[in-house]
This record gives sequence, structure tokens and C-alpha cells, in this order.
Amino acid sequence: MSNPLESWTEEQRSAFLYRVCADAEAGTARADLFARLAGEAEAQAAIWRAQLTASGKRAPPPFVPDLRTRLVARLVRLFGPGRLRGVLAAMKVRGMAIYTKGEPGGHVVPVAGGLERRHRGLGGGGNLRAAVFGINDGLVSNASLIFGVAGANPDAAVVLLSGVAGLTAGAFAMAAGEFVSVRSQRELFEYQIGLERDELAEYPDAEAQELALIYRAKGLSEVEAKRLARKIVSDPEHALDTLAREELGLNPDELGSPWGAAVSSFLSFAVGAAIPLSPFVIGAGARALPITAMLTALALFAVGATLSLFTGRGALFSGARMLLLGGFAAAVTFGVGKLFGVSIS
Repeated sequence: MSNPLESWTEEQRSAFLYRVCADAEAGTARADLFARLAGEAEAQAAIWRAQLTASGKRAPPPFVPDLRTRLVARLVRLFGPGRLRGVLAAMKVRGMAIYTKGEPGGHVVPVAGGLERRHRGLGGGGNLRAAVFGINDGLVSNASLIFGVAGANPDAAVVLLSGVAGLTAGAFAMAAGEFVSVRSQRELFEYQIGLERDELAEYPDAEAQELALIYRAKGLSEVEAKRLARKIVSDPEHALDTLAREELGLNPDELGSPWGAAVSSFLSFAVGAAIPLSPFVIGAGARALPITAMLTALALFAVGATLSLFTGRGALFSGARMLLLGGFAAAVTFGVGKLFGVSIS
């Protein structure tokens, strides 16, 4: 079970942020939802307070929001709850699923405490999408590095060393970033679901009421929302999954493995970064840079065309756009290398 004082603090902080969200959404149906959720959080805080006093412990002092809470409140006032939904979910502010598309009781697009990275796919084909983005990152960044170094110093050995360093550093940076991202996402879910499990056991009726409020905000009638919420809460394990999705905006099915994400990112980036480097590895001599330009152009077009599977745009258009963007990056770094190479010499 949770520490009653910790749970009281969590609920009071949630109530404070609900009030801030309600003020930020003034004049909308969401304002009413957040005001009602604030009332529910305060009622649950009262339960934890009663447990403290019943156990002979001193009642907590009046709640004063900490620095983090005040900072988030200021950001919500500036940008609105929708843009801060990931941060708010991480601070146990429920109802963030109303800012995403999804049917009541169904699966919504995860925000996972604001920890969703752009390489993680949305919906089907997520692994392929992530791999293509990883290859694209490695391709563009290492090609730009190679052309920049070649512009300053055309010595093949120097370019090779720089390219290998770029591939290694970039791949490890991507792997570390993905590992931390997914690990943090899992830790957030584990912590939040632990709190939900305790609250579901302590006051299931209050949890059902909160869930019903969220479903009403999604368009269900009061009767239907309460019926659906009661049905869900009657099955604790199913209720935990639904509360994670609907109240916290977390999708347990999208958490993934930290090590799997790290290895996948490392390999996809390395594959992309190896393409412009390969002519220098095989010792193509004076032809290495032109061959690199040709391979990079073909790979950029192929990556862009592959991404058209996820965007719905034409493969020719997507491929040409990626070729133009990647070519521009390589041309700029080559020019910068030429400029600095001349000034240094």
C-alpha cells in the first residue's frame, strides 16, 4: 500500500493542477471536467488524511505546491493543458486522454509522460518506421560530416577517421537516448500504475466516478458513462489497464524494451551512417567522394520513398524531397568545410 502522507500529497497536487487546467480551459466543456476532477482529488485526499489521523499520526499541514508544481502550473497557463499533457500525466493529472483521438474504453495514442520520441512509430508499422528514421538520421548526419571534412581536407584517411568517429558517436548517442527514453517511460508507468492499484483497492467508487467524468467529456451520456465506468472498475486488472489509458494517457502495449530500443537504434543509425562511409572504407581513392555522393543520393531517395508508406504521399515526391533536404545539408557542410579549410591553411 502507498504511504498515506505521500498519497495525500499526490492528490492535493493533482487537485491544484486540475484547478489550473480548469482556469486555462475556461469557457469550454473541459473546464467543467477539470473542476470536477479537482473535487474528486480533494475528496480522495480527505480519505488519506483521515487514515493518517486514525493511525495516530499528525494531520498534514495545509498543502503548499512545490517548485516543480508551480513551474508546471505556470507553463499550463502559458501554453494550455493540451500541450503539457505529457508532463501533467507524469504528475498524476488524469483525463489527458481527452486531448487525443480515441473511443471510450479503446486504445488512444500514447503520450507516456511526454517521453514519446519521434522515432517511435504511431500505430501499425511502428518498428519499420523507427528503423527508417534511424537509417535516415545516420545517413544525413554522417554524409554531412564526411562532406564537411572533405571540403576542409580531402585526405581520404582524415575523412575515413572522421566518418568512423561520426558513426560510432552517433550510434551510441542514439542508443543511449532511446534506452533512457524507454526506461523512463516504463518507470513512469510502473509508478503511476502502482498508485492507481492502491487507489482502486482503497476507493473503487471514486475511481469509477473519475472515469465516468472522462467518458462524459468524450461525449457519452451520464448514464452510459457511469455504466461503462462501473463495469470496467468491477474487473481490477482490466480496470488498471483502462485507467492507465484513459486517466493517465499511458499505453502499456507501447512501452517496449529499453535494451531492444537501444540496440535497434544503434543498428539502424549505424547502417545509415555506413552508406556514405563505405567508399572510403574500401579504398576507392580519388573516386571515393563522388561515389559517396552517388550512394548518398540514392539512399536518400530510397528513404524518402519508403517514408511515403506512412505519409500517403507519392513515392516520387517523398523521395525527391528527402534527396533535396539531405543534399542541401551536405552541400552546406561541404561549403563550410571549404571556407574553414582555406582560412586555416
